[in-house]
Amino acid sequence: MKRREESQFNSKCFTDFDGRFRARLAAVTPRFFASGEESKVVGTGARYNCRIKVEYQKDLMGLLEEGMLLAARNFKQAVFGEERYTLMEISRVWPEHYGLKGLSDHGYYPMQFEIIEQSESDWLTDDKATMMIQIDAIPINYDLVITKDDDFRFIKGFSYPVVGSPVYILNSEMINRMYNRNIVEKMGIDPSKTVEDARLDPRIGIIKMFQASNTIIPIYVDFEKLVRYHFGVFAFTGGGKSNLMSNILRKILLHTRDVKVVVFDISCEYVFLLIDLLADEKIPAKVILENRIESLDQFFNSVVKPREYESDERIKYGLKKIMDQNKVAFYTRPKRKIPTYAEFLEELIEQRKNCVEKPHYLNAIDKIYDAALEYIEEHRLSENQEVCEEFISYISDVAVQTIEEFKVHEKSGLYGWATTRLAILDLIRRRQEDEKREAGGLTTEKIRELLEDETRLICISISDPTTIKELVISLTQDLLIRRKRRFQVKPYILLVFDEAQEFIPELSSAAGIDKKCSKQVETLLRQGRKYGIGVCIATQRIAYLNTNALQQLHTYFVGTLPRPYDRTLISDTFMIDKGILEKTLEFAPGEWLLSSYIATGIENVPIFIKADNSEKEIEKFLRSVSPIL
Repeated sequence: MKRREESQFNSKCFTDFDGRFRARLAAVTPRFFASGEESKVVGTGARYNCRIKVEYQKDLMGLLEEGMLLAARNFKQAVFGEERYTLMEISRVWPEHYGLKGLSDHGYYPMQFEIIEQSESDWLTDDKATMMIQIDAIPINYDLVITKDDDFRFIKGFSYPVVGSPVYILNSEMINRMYNRNIVEKMGIDPSKTVEDARLDPRIGIIKMFQASNTIIPIYVDFEKLVRYHFGVFAFTGGGKSNLMSNILRKILLHTRDVKVVVFDISCEYVFLLIDLLADEKIPAKVILENRIESLDQFFNSVVKPREYESDERIKYGLKKIMDQNKVAFYTRPKRKIPTYAEFLEELIEQRKNCVEKPHYLNAIDKIYDAALEYIEEHRLSENQEVCEEFISYISDVAVQTIEEFKVHEKSGLYGWATTRLAILDLIRRRQEDEKREAGGLTTEKIRELLEDETRLICISISDPTTIKELVISLTQDLLIRRKRRFQVKPYILLVFDEAQEFIPELSSAAGIDKKCSKQVETLLRQGRKYGIGVCIATQRIAYLNTNALQQLHTYFVGTLPRPYDRTLISDTFMIDKGILEKTLEFAPGEWLLSSYIATGIENVPIFIKADNSEKEIEKFLRSVSPIL
């Protein structure tokens, strides 16, 4: 093989591991299929597969990793003095031995064993005549353009690379600039001083590249875009899903000023996972439980903890700090049904249907309807809100006057409806008495008022599925309608749904409260970003989720998903190549594939990362508040 000229190698952008990596692009194979079973296997993320052949070096296999980015010259014309490369991501690396490749199972057995035995010592040499390293890489649909001044820019789109041309590896500095430059400039931080401390550094982890050379490349995301345009976390049990979620929420709350977080915690584990934030006097927060908490021991027993912390008495000191700041409340589920403004108007519409043959009755209904609508608009009320005493008193007077004006017969249904509106006042007052007896309880409206006030973190830990789903429906409807009416975007609100299969199940198999909740969260995902409401969903089985909701996510973290159907659904929904997804099967807890259309430094390029460990922050907090050694 002819050695490449030194002038072709740009050391500011590429690395060859001190001369060890010498590679050529051997083939570019089409991978896109219009139909058939092959398209399901391959995925739809990339149209081509690139095969790279690398001269063998004995320690090179320890340096190459899946997820590294390669560059090869392409056919696109660049401006004079510039260089243009097609970028590819390594999906598979393996060594080949010429002798072993020619070994046949039909050969003489002792000879097979002798060849295999002799090959062991070959791997410890740099014999390029006998061995080679093969790489499969997938184009990421970006071109890298290097200018005369050694600056660079990325141009979206696939350019066919020159087969036979040298292939280069993007170095750690280039990777850092590629993924982080725009974000760290916006946040005003120095990535070279990165640390694994949530309060000092907003990184979410490190990029899994160049780990063999002990090079640390942090990974940052644009929190504003992450929140506003929705994100998802998908991994099987034990993959570190809750750990990652709490890590991201912690960084958002510590490093942004205008984001509020509501966690719908059906598994009751986020009080522990966010205990340091909930106990922080500088962060206005509220824990909302299913029942009233009378003692510290009761609070301790209501919180789900990891196995190694189940009997850790230090947690009580953290929980006591939360209680001492009056941050613990409980949800008051409405015992008396009070109509909303929307339901009140719907009753008038139903009355109209029964009076089509009586024009003067229709005129009376229209007058009452217009008066109610005018009141709602004038007082900037949400149709999802329950009617108030002032409204009932006002509309009751209007209704009585109207039926007298239009001579509505006293035995008609309309007359009965109009003259009994004050009965709702009795319901409202009884509800208020119930709430006084349950001092400390929070209704849906009070939770919404907390968000409109200074509260930044609300953890709703309710294990009863029906109760928490009813709360999700009423609270999200109220938030969305009020923001629409006010044309409000900030502060951003992030609604977190862990165990998302409980909240957004597939519609075809859902019914009742499950279907209603799924449709409401889907509506929130479709419309929320226009009004500053973001959604995070996390689950271990995305196959059970509402796919219409999944398609609204702009950022996703994928951990280990053993079931092929789940990986196929990820590939089809998020346009990520199946070859890249297969790497997730090798992930240890805390390792993730991150890709985003909007929140990372480069659009829709899969990145293998290792997330920071949330439990380190919890352990540091427990040591600081507990006298127990």
